[in-house]
Amino acid sequence: MLATAHRRRLAAVVPSLLLCVALVAGCTTAGLQAEGAQPPPGPGAPGPAGDAPRGEPGTLVTGEPRASRGVVAAGGADAVYNYGPTVMADGGRIRMWWCSQYGSARPPGDDILYATAAAPDGPFTGVGGGAPTAVLSGEPGRFDGVHTCDPSVIRVDGTYYMYYTGARGDHAVGNAIGLVTSTDGVHWSRVTDGPIVTPARDTHRANDYGAGQPAAVYLDGWFYLMFTDTTGRAAGWNGAGQFLLRSKDPAFGAGVQALGPEGFVPVPGTASPRAHSLVDAFSADLMWVDALDAFAIAHQTADGTSVTFWNRDFSATPYHPVVIPSEWEEGPGLVRRPEGHAPVDPREPCGRVPLDVFHATVIGEAEAPTGLRHFGVDLTGVDGCATPDRAVAVLDGFAVPSPVRTMDVVVDGRLLRVDRRSVALELADHVLAERLAVLDRVPVAARLAPGARAVRAPGEGTGFVLDGTLWPVTSAAAVGRNESTPEPVSGQEWRNYPAGPTLGPRS
Repeated sequence: MLATAHRRRLAAVVPSLLLCVALVAGCTTAGLQAEGAQPPPGPGAPGPAGDAPRGEPGTLVTGEPRASRGVVAAGGADAVYNYGPTVMADGGRIRMWWCSQYGSARPPGDDILYATAAAPDGPFTGVGGGAPTAVLSGEPGRFDGVHTCDPSVIRVDGTYYMYYTGARGDHAVGNAIGLVTSTDGVHWSRVTDGPIVTPARDTHRANDYGAGQPAAVYLDGWFYLMFTDTTGRAAGWNGAGQFLLRSKDPAFGAGVQALGPEGFVPVPGTASPRAHSLVDAFSADLMWVDALDAFAIAHQTADGTSVTFWNRDFSATPYHPVVIPSEWEEGPGLVRRPEGHAPVDPREPCGRVPLDVFHATVIGEAEAPTGLRHFGVDLTGVDGCATPDRAVAVLDGFAVPSPVRTMDVVVDGRLLRVDRRSVALELADHVLAERLAVLDRVPVAARLAPGARAVRAPGEGTGFVLDGTLWPVTSAAAVGRNESTPEPVSGQEWRNYPAGPTLGPRS
């Protein structure tokens, strides 16, 4: 049965704008320039703060185009639509959450499903290997009383954060954005009683969709949240546009900054006027690409998924856009690492960036998007390790030979020198056969010698104490291979140590 929310959003777009069909997850356009939207500046254009003219954006080379042969994920039972995915590459698995509807999930309305696969082309299965699992549904009486849709999931310090679109009822005026958290990505708890982002209501348009379609990234202690708001002042004539907030609070309850024409500025709250739009689009996704030192925004264009690039403060476009050729109906969901960063190619981490995306490809029997497929290309010839800062960001989780016949493990921007190769392999996700010269310009933060002191605290875990700093470790095998016997300590003693980065796989 077609969700009535689809009908509400279809009706939200005036008949003369049939080029743009608004759905539960929003509305997509191809080749339309929305009035008031902010296109990327041209070469040599002055920056938002009036800085000196910029140079010509770089040209990125693409290669190895790919596409799944067919649908890779779909809800079971009566799930007649599937779209709006968020995709996480995590510990050798591909994890995906998306918008659908199960009649068995109450209340009636949009549900968020979850499934995993060993590879991007699937097959994706739910918890226990069966049909994809409904992990979030509306909660009557709240802002999301009927519909939950458009998930964006990141994981920071062991906590999963899902930002999503919620609607109170079939004809509620405007959607809003909510937040739930989890320790496993399956069981979710609501963080606040209401939404964390509401429509700004700067202006009235025929498209009364409101605020939704969030895309979240965590970078340098900041939570970035990009989203649609058809009531925003800088949105286009049809409501298209992508707005950006950031805060060090994942719930955006304090210290909120909004991206405006002059850069990020503090604002009183998340409903402050929307003064600057990043891209003329609905239904977009965001990620940080360490190898390019740039943000990437994916959205629909006539030829498939267009990816545009912005520097760290969104003041310049350092590269020309690239296109992932694909069949398009609704989406997209970029394949990202847990914090919303681009995956790293273990074969060529400094020279190649994989861009993979999932999205709906057809309008199904319910006149709603479905047919989730996978498409991708690689960016090749990238100089991703040109500087020490870039190198340690790209190589996070790699083990490399050290200059003194030991191994260095790159973790959270630091080098840990590990005496035993077997221990380093337990602490790393990938291994480079040869050392990069740029790493010689990175200081060694600590050394892990055989038998180094280790401690264990109830409810906290196990960690190595190196030069007075506690480095938590997720691999029990690494502790054993290092011949370190964990010493019992209290939780308070554990917390009294200066905290170092976590060692070992974090999935």
